[in-house]
Amino acid sequence: MDFFIREAWAQDAGLGGGDTTAMLVQFGPLILIFAIFYFLIIRPQQKRQKELRAMLSALGKGDKVVTNSGIHGTIFKLGEDTITVEIADKVRIQMDRGQVSRVVQKAKDASASDNESKDES
Repeated sequence: MDFFIREAWAQDAGLGGGDTTAMLVQFGPLILIFAIFYFLIIRPQQKRQKELRAMLSALGKGDKVVTNSGIHGTIFKLGEDTITVEIADKVRIQMDRGQVSRVVQKAKDASASDNESKDES
């Protein structure tokens, strides 16, 4: 039994100087995979979320929007957490502000294009 204990101590003594290097070589690929994962997945997703929050906070009455479910409409009324979207003449639906996926046309652009079409007539 004493022989096995001495053999174990002898094997452990051989690793003394290269512990840090061996650990770095062992964890190097794991660190590299995490770095690639961060720059290809996590960072772009955080950027998209930041842009979405900015777009949702900049919503205004009269903006033409598309919802996550594909409904096109014009913002009729804004609340803190909800919006009312007019999807047809006198047809309005109330939904969460977060359900807006994109703004098709800002309100100022909509009034400018209406004025241009009236000028052409």
